[in-house]
Amino acid sequence: MSLIKFNNRRPLLPSWTNDGLKSFLSSDDFFNNDFFEEDSLMPAMNVKEHDSDFEIEFAAPGFTKKDFEVTIDEGVLNVCGEKQHEKEEQDEAYTRKEFSYNSFKRSLSLPNSVNTDQDIKAIYKDGILKLNLQKKEEAKTPPKKVIEVL
Repeated sequence: MSLIKFNNRRPLLPSWTNDGLKSFLSSDDFFNNDFFEEDSLMPAMNVKEHDSDFEIEFAAPGFTKKDFEVTIDEGVLNVCGEKQHEKEEQDEAYTRKEFSYNSFKRSLSLPNSVNTDQDIKAIYKDGILKLNLQKKEEAKTPPKKVIEVL
């Protein structure tokens, strides 16, 4: 199952001919790329509604279970992910430091049919964070009733 958005509207790199490089450097096309838009840094999300529950999936590869915070506050589901990595290497002649920081926050208004009193299951596996929210008993779809034709 693939949840990652893919945008193939523009090539990743410009044509490296004199004209291609000149137009690339003289235009703002690089900074108008979708990478710099706020939504492009958000993980892709799927929401599935079943008869008795809602299933929400977030594509968040590279994170660990400890990097997530999932909360519900006043009917709003907040999913936050934050990952920090620092590496320092020292030698007699040099010092090398590397670091990276990734974070996101998604907030979803929950429908009244979600039972927030019941435990919410959150499972992170293979780069996918999967949440399972149960519906209230009265919101569940009743079983199909078959009526006999006489």
